[in-house]
Amino acid sequence: MKVSVHTDKAPAAIGPYSQAVVANGMVYTSGQLGMNAEGVLQGETAAEQAEQAIQNLKEVLAQAGSSIDNVVKTTVFLADINDFVAVNEVYGKHFTKPYPARSAVQVANLPKAARVEIEVIATI
Repeated sequence: MKVSVHTDKAPAAIGPYSQAVVANGMVYTSGQLGMNAEGVLQGETAAEQAEQAIQNLKEVLAQAGSSIDNVVKTTVFLADINDFVAVNEVYGKHFTKPYPARSAVQVANLPKAARVEIEVIATI
């Protein structure tokens, strides 16, 4: 069984998907851009947008009954791999040891011309 997760404290899905899905004691989030709950991109730099994306993930995880401390895997999508170090600094402020497994990749484009998108998998 799977349950859709929605919170008004993070941007609404911009397509036919859930902010997250809970299944078998795990939370699978959709990618979060650096937009506020009203859907407005926050900041122009990848670091500023990563900060907002992580705040959004925290809200979605809380709604699902989890937290950033329960994240076991992250995927970071970057519009420019040269932003890796700046995003990594923001990332390091929010995740603690033992750090989740992570992939970080450059992509050709992101929705809303965003600089970064982050998705996570967490336990409940």
